[in-house]
Amino acid sequence: MGTSAIRVLLADDHALVRAGLRALLHSLGGIEVVAEAGSGDEAVEATQRHQPDVVLMDIAMPGLNGLDAAVRILKQSPSVRLIILSMYTNEDYVRQALSVGASGYLQKGADPAELELAIKAVMRNETYLTPAVSKQLVQEYLHHGGNKPIAVQELTPRQREVLQLIAEGHSTKDMAQRLSVSVKTIETHRMEIMNRLGIHDVAGLVRYAIRIGLITSDS
Repeated sequence: MGTSAIRVLLADDHALVRAGLRALLHSLGGIEVVAEAGSGDEAVEATQRHQPDVVLMDIAMPGLNGLDAAVRILKQSPSVRLIILSMYTNEDYVRQALSVGASGYLQKGADPAELELAIKAVMRNETYLTPAVSKQLVQEYLHHGGNKPIAVQELTPRQREVLQLIAEGHSTKDMAQRLSVSVKTIETHRMEIMNRLGIHDVAGLVRYAIRIGLITSDS
């Protein structure tokens, strides 16, 4: 990321939630909370004024909701990476968030370490989905039928293993522990998989894993 801190704006209508997020981000290092907002309208105004790198946005806020605020923010500041925070992981919410241009979707009940992973992922121009969302996408896709499996191409056995774990919704830390490698190694594998397949978001990897038969209804 270089020497400059990642500038973050927090948008949530609960002051205690913002305080918790601010303290967590401060503890990570290399991340600076430059502003806070308690509503969608405040988030739009604060983003324009402070020009953060990343906006962490709750969906349910008084007045202008998070999704509509996201549309306005990205229209005014298209380079901003926007991560939606939500209590929910169902496909409709995720689809709406991604359709308005969000770079990430993070469940409020996620492990605190996921917040750092999400911010770093969107700063690499990747789309980050909380592991619970990845699992939900698998289930929703399977219920809708999916396509017939095709032959696995272009991936090494280890890359197929990592792809399967990603599609099953495992966190980066969990994958590293399971495969007895470092988190950095897992992140490298993920980037190589995305580059080889030409798929640059987790949702796309999930769909590909289903298509090639790495994930079944029993997963």
